[in-house]
Amino acid sequence: MKKTIFRKLTTDCSKFFLLILFTLSTIIWVLQAVNYLDFVIEDGHGFFVYFNYTLFSFPKIISRIYPFAIFLAFSYIFLKYEDKNELIIFWNFGIKKIDFINFFSKISFCFVLLSLLLNAVITPMAQDKARSFIRSSDLDFFESILKPKKFVDVVRNLTIYFEEKKENGDLKNIFLNDKSGSNESQSIVAKKGRFENLGNKKILVLFDGKTINNIKGKTSEFEFSKTDFNISNFTTQTVTHQKTQENSTLELINCSMIFNNIKKDINNKIKNSINNCSLKNLENVYREIYSRLVKPIYISFLVTISLLLILKSKTDHTFRLYKFKIYSLGFASIVFLESSSKFISINILQNLLISMLPFLLIFIIYFYFLITLRIKKI
Repeated sequence: MKKTIFRKLTTDCSKFFLLILFTLSTIIWVLQAVNYLDFVIEDGHGFFVYFNYTLFSFPKIISRIYPFAIFLAFSYIFLKYEDKNELIIFWNFGIKKIDFINFFSKISFCFVLLSLLLNAVITPMAQDKARSFIRSSDLDFFESILKPKKFVDVVRNLTIYFEEKKENGDLKNIFLNDKSGSNESQSIVAKKGRFENLGNKKILVLFDGKTINNIKGKTSEFEFSKTDFNISNFTTQTVTHQKTQENSTLELINCSMIFNNIKKDINNKIKNSINNCSLKNLENVYREIYSRLVKPIYISFLVTISLLLILKSKTDHTFRLYKFKIYSLGFASIVFLESSSKFISINILQNLLISMLPFLLIFIIYFYFLITLRIKKI
């Protein structure tokens, strides 16, 4: 009978958790997807890139909502059972509150493992995959984002200006400024131009103009009746390099071990093969490792906070205030959880102490359960 009761309560908590998690994540994902339209409207990427980048951002949203969904789901279900006097049935069936707490403390570690999988494996993999679509994309919609009498610089190192666009697509009175060289620049003025596709390349064909080259302070110019300007040689202003949060967890751990002399790296071969693995970025590496491997431990702490609700009955005249305190503690813990990575620094000892904090908090609250239940003898 006890197994049936626990199974029913666990199922209710899990179902409500999934409902909250995916409902809130979907709402945030839709709102965020609107902002990602900038890839098409302003940066010139195609809708295929936009769709895939948006789709692969979903795991990150889920990982951020996860702690809130856990606390809200468990606290809501416990309160729902209390309001319907179902918890009293549990106690009448001989289920001790400490056994109830122990059971859900064990269940919480299942959610911790799920969070670890999400944070340490799925989310960074999805983010790197999303970035790869930008890295491999061309500027499919570049032509459509050009506006007359407006300097457009969505393409890195290139500025384009034109006065008028004809119905046939011809651009009138064009100005181009190319700064792709380290010590050189090129300016082009043309009376007319049009975009054409040459194989897989997008070409801007220019007519009746002048090219001005500036190489190491020396200026030269020549006129042309027709010339081709290869737009495909340029890339978008959108960040395309791999960020620290997109590195795999194994890469980040290896990087930290190398800088702490835990792992040998002859001739820096391993370090050089890992993006973002440098001394100046080491603090970000530590913070990312903390976010992926330590923050999920707080999930168990949030579940134990919600278990505080079973210590008092709704018949107690202070129950409403007590409930408010529990929710305040829970939401304060979530805020602290999200901001705790800011305390991570390059100091290893400090990082270890902060990483031990969730275990300490779980121990403190469990000790509080033991003391309270022993005093009340329940």
